[in-house]
Amino acid sequence: MVVAPHHLAAQAGLGVLREGGNAIEAMVAAAATIAVVYPHMNALGGDNFWLIDDGRCAPTGIDACGAAAGVDIGYYRSRGLDAIPSRGPLAANTVAGAVSGWQAALDMSARWGGALPLSRLLEDAVFHAREGVPVTRSQHANTAAKRAELAEVPGFAETFLVDGEAPPVGALFKQPALAATLKRLANAGLDDFYRGKLARAIGADLERVRCPVTAEDLARHRACEVTPLSVALSCGTAFNLPPPTQGLASLITLALFDRLGCGEAEGFEFVHGLVEATKCAFTVRDAHVTDPAYMEVDPAQFLTEAALAEMAASIDPLNAAAWGSEPSAGDTVWLGAIDGAGRAVSFIQSIYWEFGSGVVLRETGVTWQNRGASFGLAEGGRNALAPGRKPFHTIQPAMALLDDGRSMVYGTMGGEGQPQTQAAVFTRYAAFGQELQAAVAAPRWLLGRTWGAPKTTLRLESRFAADVVDALARAGHDVEPVEAFDE
Repeated sequence: MVVAPHHLAAQAGLGVLREGGNAIEAMVAAAATIAVVYPHMNALGGDNFWLIDDGRCAPTGIDACGAAAGVDIGYYRSRGLDAIPSRGPLAANTVAGAVSGWQAALDMSARWGGALPLSRLLEDAVFHAREGVPVTRSQHANTAAKRAELAEVPGFAETFLVDGEAPPVGALFKQPALAATLKRLANAGLDDFYRGKLARAIGADLERVRCPVTAEDLARHRACEVTPLSVALSCGTAFNLPPPTQGLASLITLALFDRLGCGEAEGFEFVHGLVEATKCAFTVRDAHVTDPAYMEVDPAQFLTEAALAEMAASIDPLNAAAWGSEPSAGDTVWLGAIDGAGRAVSFIQSIYWEFGSGVVLRETGVTWQNRGASFGLAEGGRNALAPGRKPFHTIQPAMALLDDGRSMVYGTMGGEGQPQTQAAVFTRYAAFGQELQAAVAAPRWLLGRTWGAPKTTLRLESRFAADVVDALARAGHDVEPVEAFDE
């Protein structure tokens, strides 16, 4: 099975499985396709992370996060800026690691005996970019919402607008320059993105619009295999990616909730317990998680029995702890695949905000991320800009190996919401036995503060039972109702 936020991406992966490809090969096909058919949420100019289980050894991770270009805080200060712009060329200040992640995963696939040619894996992506796909409701709504903000950013209007407006739902959306780029990768190999003729074209494109990233920055980049973080739960073992992702926060949340002794899903005890566990996890995340080369603590120390017991004991079962952390934005795509041999992939790919920096490179059709806009310009800050430093990532793919032998891959989009929705889906299914459809479709919540809002609230979809909402409010949660199925 392959799952994705767009049916054409899922079908691309499924086609590879039907031809004898493995889960990694299927995922590369789906990842390339989703970058074409869901272009407001991810692109070749973004990053990705992988969790891969071959069914025999412990799961392996791939960190395909691009680091900051060779610019420092002074680069922005000299331009009169006290913060990195969130859009435009100056926001496109980190290398795009996504394509390197595809290659690192295929290297692993080759060790499994995977042999489908790259031209086959990119076939669907090339076709959809060249021939076009219907504009989805999601693409139309996001384009319309961001048009005024992005219309003057180099390449955006030419790529995403028609006569200055968002194309309507169902309109045919073609990306000929991106099709040519994907075709070149299929023929020349994925490394061409970083160290070949394509890399030189990308470097020239970036220089033309005055982005900080250079061809030399591309040439230095490599994806790397990493050891996932893990934590034992009563139903199995959960895995996630280490820093610079917030995977640690997701594992802490699950481990703390597992220790609270909640008896059933959907009631006050369930939501309150997960929200309070999230607060503990975010406190650790916000204090420590960044590029691991800059961390002074081992993230695994927060997953020891002693550390988890201490945090769990701090949770009041009846009252909400005070909360007011800064919001972390992020839009992304999560995809999963499990092949006939039981090999499993949990995969996440992102350009940070919708449309990333908004910059679309003219010659190559690549939309570049704005992940580096999350860097701070204060010396000594937890996520301060420095040449070659990796930015903090909200994105993180999740996996669990359950004690009864099942493998579970799961994930979600949504910045701050990722650990929260992951926890809701996982516990409903793995801990309380809900069917997958019920676990995914059940009401959601989000502890956080939207951009520009004066305070942090606990947003609850209106589908929660009234008595649960009332009980959460009485416990001190600042409850804010939202629509029934709120994007």
